[in-house]
Amino acid sequence: MIPFLDLNEVNAPYLKAIEEASLRVVRSGWYILGNELKSFENAFANYCNAAYCVGVANGLDAITLILMAYEFPEDSEVIVPANTYIASVLPVAYLGFRPIFVEPDPFTMLLDPERIAEKISSKTRAVIAVDLYGRSCEMEPIMKLARQHGLKVITDAAQAHGAIYNNKKTGSIADATAFSFYPTKNLGALGDAGAITTSDEALAEKIRYLRNYGSLVRYKNDYQGVNSRLDEIQAAILNVKLPFLDLENDRRRAIAARYLSEIQLENLILPPADRINDDAWHLFVIRHPNRSGLIAYLDANGIQTNVHYPLPIHKQQAFREFYDMHLPITERIHEEVISLPLNGVLTDEEVIYIIQTVNQFDYQQ
Repeated sequence: MIPFLDLNEVNAPYLKAIEEASLRVVRSGWYILGNELKSFENAFANYCNAAYCVGVANGLDAITLILMAYEFPEDSEVIVPANTYIASVLPVAYLGFRPIFVEPDPFTMLLDPERIAEKISSKTRAVIAVDLYGRSCEMEPIMKLARQHGLKVITDAAQAHGAIYNNKKTGSIADATAFSFYPTKNLGALGDAGAITTSDEALAEKIRYLRNYGSLVRYKNDYQGVNSRLDEIQAAILNVKLPFLDLENDRRRAIAARYLSEIQLENLILPPADRINDDAWHLFVIRHPNRSGLIAYLDANGIQTNVHYPLPIHKQQAFREFYDMHLPITERIHEEVISLPLNGVLTDEEVIYIIQTVNQFDYQQ
C-alpha cells in the first residue's frame, strides 16, 4: 500500500537533529517563550519576507488572535470562502462575528475575487483568504478591493508554507497571515503549533500580549488574552526543519508536474498548472464525478487517498443556521474532490505507479 502520508518516513531524515534539539530544550529548563521561539520567529519572518512573526499554539488560534487584535465591533461581518476547512471559519463564529460565505472559482476552487464585492456590506470588516491546497489566492484583486472598502485582509496559509504569488512569499502579502505547523503540513512540527506573520508592528505587539493572557510582564495584564504559545520543543523542531522547506516544496512541485503532464483520464479534472513552481502543493486535489468508485479502485490497487473535504461548512451541524444556503459550486466540489498522495518521500517508482493506475480507471466499474 502506498500511504497517503507516512509521517514516520517524513521525519526520519531529521530524527537525530530533532532528538538533539529536544534534549537541548529539556536540559535548558526553559520551556515556554524562550530562545528557541525567538530564533524561529526571526527565521520564519525572514523566510516569509515579513517584518514580524509571532508563534502561537496552532493555526486556528492564529486566525482567532488576529481577529481579536483588530477589535472589530460585535455585529461585524467577515467574508470567508465557502470551500475551505472549518478551522478557517470557526474563529469568526467564536468571536461573535457573522461569516459571509463566498463561492469559489470553479477551476482553482479558491476564493473568487469577483464574487467578494457583491457580499460587502456596511458591516463588513475583513476578508479571510484561504490558500487552500498550497495555492495562493488571487491576492492582487483581493487586496485592491479591500483597500477600496477599508477592509483588513487575513490569509489562512495553513497549507501554503513557501507558496509564491507575483514573486511575493505567502506571509508577506496580506495584512496578517495565519500559519499552522500541524505535523502533516509541508513544514510540520511534532504536535500542534502555529504562527502569525505581519509587517504591522502594532498588530504584532498586541498579538504577543494576547497569546500570553494579555501580558508581556508577568502578573501585569493589559488585555483579556488567552493561553496560546508555541512551546520551546516545537519551536526547536521547526528550527531544525525550516532550512529544508524549499527542498521539500521542490520535490512536491516535481511530483505535481508529473501528475499534471501524465495523468490523462476522461472526466477527471486536474488542478491548475499555471503556477507549478510557485504553488506549495500541500495537496494534489483532483475531481471526478465517480469519486467513490475511483477511491475504491485506487484502494484495491494499493493507493491510499483522502478527501479534502467531504462536507462543506454550511452543511455541517456546527453551522446549521446556514444549512439552506444555495452554494452549488461549493457543494459540487465537495462531492467530487479526491487527494492523491503527494509528499517529499514518495519515490519515482511510486509516482509512476500512481499515474499508471489512475489512467487505467474504468469510469463504469
